[in-house]
Amino acid sequence: MKSRIFMRSRLILLADLVLIVVAALGSFALRTDLGPLFIYYLPQAYWLLGISLILKPLVFYVFGLYRRLWVYASIQELKLVVVVVTTASVLVSVVIVVLRAVQVLPFFPRSTLPIDWLVTLILIGGLRFSLRILSDSQQTAVAPRKSQRRVLIVGAGDAGALVVREMQKNQYLRLLPVCFLDDNPDKLGQQIHGVPVVGTLNDLARMVLLHRIHEVIIAIPSAPGSVIRQVAEVCRKHGIPFRTMPGMYELIGGKVNVSRLREVEITDLLRRESTRIDEHLIGQSISGRSVMVTGAGGSIGLELCRQLARWTPRSLILLGHGENSIFETLLEIQENFPSLPVHPVIADVRDSDRLAQVFSELRPEIVFHTAAHKHVPLMEANVEDAVANNVLGTRNVTEAAINYEIEKLVLISTDKAIRPSSVYGATKRLAEMLVLDAARQSGQAYSVVRFGNVLGSRGSVVPLFKRQIASGGPVTVTHPDMKRFFMTIPEAVHLVLQASAMGQGGEVFILKMGEQVRILDLAEDLIRLSGLEPGKDIEIVYTGIRPGEKMSEELWDQWAQYEPTFHPDIVLLAEEDLLSGADLHDTVNELIHLAREGDSASIVKIMDRCIPGAAIRSTPTPDLTSYF
Repeated sequence: MKSRIFMRSRLILLADLVLIVVAALGSFALRTDLGPLFIYYLPQAYWLLGISLILKPLVFYVFGLYRRLWVYASIQELKLVVVVVTTASVLVSVVIVVLRAVQVLPFFPRSTLPIDWLVTLILIGGLRFSLRILSDSQQTAVAPRKSQRRVLIVGAGDAGALVVREMQKNQYLRLLPVCFLDDNPDKLGQQIHGVPVVGTLNDLARMVLLHRIHEVIIAIPSAPGSVIRQVAEVCRKHGIPFRTMPGMYELIGGKVNVSRLREVEITDLLRRESTRIDEHLIGQSISGRSVMVTGAGGSIGLELCRQLARWTPRSLILLGHGENSIFETLLEIQENFPSLPVHPVIADVRDSDRLAQVFSELRPEIVFHTAAHKHVPLMEANVEDAVANNVLGTRNVTEAAINYEIEKLVLISTDKAIRPSSVYGATKRLAEMLVLDAARQSGQAYSVVRFGNVLGSRGSVVPLFKRQIASGGPVTVTHPDMKRFFMTIPEAVHLVLQASAMGQGGEVFILKMGEQVRILDLAEDLIRLSGLEPGKDIEIVYTGIRPGEKMSEELWDQWAQYEPTFHPDIVLLAEEDLLSGADLHDTVNELIHLAREGDSASIVKIMDRCIPGAAIRSTPTPDLTSYF
């Protein structure tokens, strides 16, 4: 391979030498019209020719014109050619001017110099881009059109253009872009890379039949779930496959191309329109800092690490007690960000001595605390461990943060902490109190970010429904009107970073999660995405509402006050009159003591007494196979 590249570069160099000669002589020919004057100026032409043959190839080499694969030339390469040829011509002109000044060249037609520059630019650039054109024509001829799948692309923007270009260049994909659909009226009737924009999204069903489409690709990373749902329904009716680009938050730090296309997932159907992000604020908050993520092997923790790595922290500390999940996170971050110093730490947040050792050695400046037991039914059956991990663990993290003067601490919390009806929700509300109390003690930027369910996280409803569908059903739902907030993991983390960058200390940020989604609708969508029909191929069984269970969730108490922030999807909760100081310290100590004693009944009583609106005692031990 290296020998072929060397031979190709040498051939281009030889061609350049010939073209430099043509340009030098051609500039005099154009100046003198090949008459007697041309013969008269021929000695000067030889000077220009000799100087050009020495300087120009040297400049071309220094600027890397012989180290590029010109079959992939783009606008960037065109700009490079202009810069390199201009630099070489300026150097040649300087040498000519100096030679004239010292009387080596007593006279020289200066008008030939800009002509030489223009001719050289046309010839050198033309040679290289002819290689690109030749390569494209050869690739287009690789696969006959009859063997290609006819593709309709939804979205005639940058992503759509890139996807079409890759299809055209790589014929081994056997995908033939036939037409675009786009709701922008200014694009109708236009062409992108020779592919016409033939209509809007409402024309999809008609265009699928008219153009004999075999596959539909949604090339809009910012497309909301309503658009993807509309495409999915049309494609299902016509029995053709459909794929999509990952959402904008999933593409952060990645590239848009055909390899990123995938089957539509439930997260796409519930995707919301992407919102703006204050890049400067997040970059200022993260860049150059040592950042720790507790629970880095979990779903939220892993996505936090992915997005944090983009902002070039000084180092990234992955802390978790599960060695396999931390190892997987480490491999992914190292693969995608090889220059980022990453420190994997196997530790349990319940072990205060181990936490102190880690904080002392690695000196994090920012901590994102995601480590928690979160499985609601399991925590009802394991009250003591919920307290140990979620309450004691958070207290250990806050104490280490205060002792080692951590600048910023962000707790990831949940909507289940509001008027909790579960042990999990109650322990997370207590964790919030601990972080807010630590903010008051330290005066540092310690804050809480609260949001609802995330789709696809381990132990969530989506993996459960998928397993039930894969086994032939039934899919279990507690009640047809049961509703929950849902957000994709990348979007939730994106907003967590934005909220954390706003934090000055003691805030509770709430992520606005849009409208609540019926769990029944979620189950039916998953069944349809599996190519089956609800009630026909897969039965849905209602298991009944459990005592103490909410029909819908809340993100703040009904009497709480909140105010908007500069980000439309983040609100700031007004300060609440909750446990703090010595009262909080005594309550937490009592809960930890009871957890060690195994007295779960007393733990629940205390939680009901000290947390506003809590009703945990009315919730019996749950059926572990029914989640919602």
